[in-house]
Amino acid sequence: MKTVYLAGIDIGTTGAKAIIFDTAGRPLASAYNEYPCTYPRPNWVEQDADRVVEATMQSAREAIARSGIPATDIASVSISAQRCCGIFLDRNGRMLRPMISWQDNRTPAEVKEIAEKTDLGAYYATTGFPNSTTWLLSKMMWVRRNEPAVWEKTRRVVQMHDYFLHALGVEDFFVDLNDAGFFGCFDTVRFQWDEGLLRTFEIPPDLLPVPAASSGVVGTVSAAAADRCGLRPGTPIAVGAGDQSAGSLGAGVIQPGLLSISMGTAGAVNAFLAEPFRDPNGRMMVTNHTIKGRWLLEGYQAAAAGVYRWFRDELGLPEKGAAAASGRDAFDLINELAAAVPAGSRGLVFLPYFASAATPRYNSSARGVLAGLTFAHDRGCLARAFMEGITLDMMDMIQAMRGAGVSVQRVRILGGPTRSELWNQIQADIYGTSVQTLKVPDATVLGAAILGAVGAGVFKSIEEGAEQMVRVDRTYEPQPRNVAVYADLYATYCRMYEALDRSGSFEAIAATQA
Repeated sequence: MKTVYLAGIDIGTTGAKAIIFDTAGRPLASAYNEYPCTYPRPNWVEQDADRVVEATMQSAREAIARSGIPATDIASVSISAQRCCGIFLDRNGRMLRPMISWQDNRTPAEVKEIAEKTDLGAYYATTGFPNSTTWLLSKMMWVRRNEPAVWEKTRRVVQMHDYFLHALGVEDFFVDLNDAGFFGCFDTVRFQWDEGLLRTFEIPPDLLPVPAASSGVVGTVSAAAADRCGLRPGTPIAVGAGDQSAGSLGAGVIQPGLLSISMGTAGAVNAFLAEPFRDPNGRMMVTNHTIKGRWLLEGYQAAAAGVYRWFRDELGLPEKGAAAASGRDAFDLINELAAAVPAGSRGLVFLPYFASAATPRYNSSARGVLAGLTFAHDRGCLARAFMEGITLDMMDMIQAMRGAGVSVQRVRILGGPTRSELWNQIQADIYGTSVQTLKVPDATVLGAAILGAVGAGVFKSIEEGAEQMVRVDRTYEPQPRNVAVYADLYATYCRMYEALDRSGSFEAIAATQA
């Protein structure tokens, strides 16, 4: 029997990665290429979607070349991508304006209008999403109100995922069921656009992409795309899934009690749901799992490892210089500084809201805060406080899940920060439970490859693909002394947020940045 291989692609916020896997889940070669975000105004975040496409094609081409595997032996390709990115296309499929990122928070007025025109309890019951500036419904409303010439020419509104599938050779624009929810007008139980919401907000249904199951094959790689990405023409293309949905699959979250925690540019917490549960507090998202007829309880963090990257770039210049001279990674050098500091960072508390507060607080005015500074603190204290603050924000989501009655039995962590043993231990200590890393930390790319394999018939089901390709690496157990320190720190973290929120301080600061 001929050996086959699988191509997985992840289109992240700041870069695209492609990996070639065998059917046992072993990565054979990878490539990564970056692209920028632009920030026209505070709270606005945009990207050039065509530049993202080109970088993604280049990553695929380089990964295939490095693998040494003939393109004819690659059975399928599928993708994961950053979710909730709005691309407005004319009748010829050309972009009318830069893509509006999921990190963009320009729409508080539209969010207020959604609240005024709907019963928010009913809205959450239908969509599974709390009302927020992140979802595309408010961004479509913003473009219609503020850029009427663009809206008049708009014939399709798609996400980065849908746009890249089309660039690969898919004729129409398809959106996977998980991504569809991020439009803010999708019924996540009935798997269709909600006609009532579309009528209320005057969104023509043919403006939106076609919802499809994650492992479904929707086309094949075109000859033109094959020249750009290195795959053979005719390679089956499975729809794939949004990044955090694909990542939860790549972490093996396919049964109750399992939870995945991802730290990329953004962060996410995903728990498996066998039924379309709704959070009684209305704070957590309920999205569609890659397995149709199953769901995920999700929380998202608008800025996670991206905040630590900011620390490296703005405050870690000595380590960047030392890394360039020694050939080491600057993050490793910064982590060594942080490791010399005790749990709790000598009393520093950091709120990591560089791109607003998302789940469970949903405050578009929230901003980053570092409190407790004295002359006794150094950059090692700051580095550790950044790690801890990002993780405390994750703890906020876990506490919201526990408060909703969801059992958390096992936690699997993924993303770039898992390369840091210190940060892995901090996560175990703050969550108060054992955490597991994965043999393939790029779980989003692995999840995409699994979906492509199922679409091409390599595996009979998504469950079989996960069982064959997902492998646990290490387990970190919580240290009781640190657990106690972090319980106190988390309580202080919550009090800080609540005091700044109640006093109007976040809104006052945000107003000065408008």
